[in-house]
Amino acid sequence: MNRVDPDLPSPAPDGRAAADQPQWRKDFPVDWPADQYLTRREFTKFLVLISAAATAGQAWLVARNLWRRRLGEPPVLPVASLAQLPVGGVRGFNYPGPDDRCLLIRTGEDRFLAYSQRCTHLSCAVIPKPETGVIECPCHAGVFDLESGRPLAGPPRRPLPRIVLERRGDTLYAAGVELRIA
Repeated sequence: MNRVDPDLPSPAPDGRAAADQPQWRKDFPVDWPADQYLTRREFTKFLVLISAAATAGQAWLVARNLWRRRLGEPPVLPVASLAQLPVGGVRGFNYPGPDDRCLLIRTGEDRFLAYSQRCTHLSCAVIPKPETGVIECPCHAGVFDLESGRPLAGPPRRPLPRIVLERRGDTLYAAGVELRIA
C-alpha cells in the first residue's frame, strides 16, 4: 500500500510541476497543506482580541464622559463688549474650551445669539448669514435657522448647541452651553 504524506501537496491533476501551474491554481490551492487556513483556536483568539479592544474603547468613552461631568459647570468668560459688535455683526470666540469655536451674532440693538460653530452633521465650520436669517454649513449644504439654531435643510438633524449669554453692563459673557434635541 502506497501512503502519501498528508502534509505534502498532492500532484496537480494535469501532472505538471508546481512551478508550471497557472497562476489561479497557485492563488487558490485545493490542498490543505498548500492553503493557509485559520484554525478555530486562532479565529477565537482574533474574536477575543477584537472584542476586548471594542470594550476598552467603550470604557474610554464612558470614563471621558464621567470626567467631563465631574468638572462641573462651564466657566463664565467675557466674550465681547457691545461697542465691538455692530448690529448685524458676527464675532468668533472660544467657549467653553480653547478648541471650541463659537459665534456671537448681534441681530438687534439688544438681541444677541451665540452658537457653536461646529455643524451637528460632521463638525464642519458653519457660516452665519444674518441678512438672510440663516446659518449655513458649506460642506453638505446644511442650513440652520438663525433665531433658534434648528436645522432647516440638508443632512443635519440636530440643532446647533446654543451658548448661554449674560449681559453685565456693556459686556457680554458666555455662561454655559445649552444642548438641545430636535
